[in-house]
Amino acid sequence: MSEAARTRQGLSLFVAMVRLDRALSKLGLASRSEARRLIEAGAVRLRGKTVKDPARLVVPDRAAIEIAGRTTEAIPWRTLALNKPRGVVTTHRDPEGRKTVFDLLGEEAKGLVTVGRLDMASTGLLLLTTDTQLAAWLTDPVNAIVRRYIVTVRGWVSDDAARKMVEGMGGLRAYSVDILKRSRRETHLRIELTEGKNREIRRLLEAVGHEVTRLLRVSFGGIALGTLQPGRWRETTEHEIGTAFPERRHALNRRV
Repeated sequence: MSEAARTRQGLSLFVAMVRLDRALSKLGLASRSEARRLIEAGAVRLRGKTVKDPARLVVPDRAAIEIAGRTTEAIPWRTLALNKPRGVVTTHRDPEGRKTVFDLLGEEAKGLVTVGRLDMASTGLLLLTTDTQLAAWLTDPVNAIVRRYIVTVRGWVSDDAARKMVEGMGGLRAYSVDILKRSRRETHLRIELTEGKNREIRRLLEAVGHEVTRLLRVSFGGIALGTLQPGRWRETTEHEIGTAFPERRHALNRRV
């Protein structure tokens, strides 16, 4: 890794600052548009001072925020592993009224933010955490955290098509592509990514002429889906997260 990349990696651990309106949205306190309206109306205070700039930078889980005179509560560290079912969206509020991952969690969703996203038709492992610093580090492309998927597509995927996906097309690239089973009717693949670009696997396969019929994320770094059933979740521990992502633990230790 270059010195510049190492510097960026270190910064990504400690400087996960976002706009205030986005912070309110990430914390589930208001939609992005509602947050902007509240801030501009002077209803939001930061460390006891009124802030009217939605672009003010804050660290979401460390900011002392008041909304309309009510102080947000300190939220304990939690990180969940959820098996996202098909047809559920990865957002706090959906304007079309579709079920969200936060609807699945109910009261358990308090203070959680998603670590990246899975589109509505995709299923499998989704991490949620109250630690926005952790979420930022896991999703920063410089850290190249491997996400593994099992994918089914229509038709026979050739070795050449798999190679093209790894070489990259149109700014998209898979970290690895393994063909598990194929026939004229459909092909099953194991695909790994190190970034979370929007619908990246679907777009890559579309570029080589194949439609995805099933997409399941089976692991995110060292955290595996395992036998977790659709719509169910489990708590992780700080020790498990530290073991699953040793690069982050080692980087933190170097800064102590």
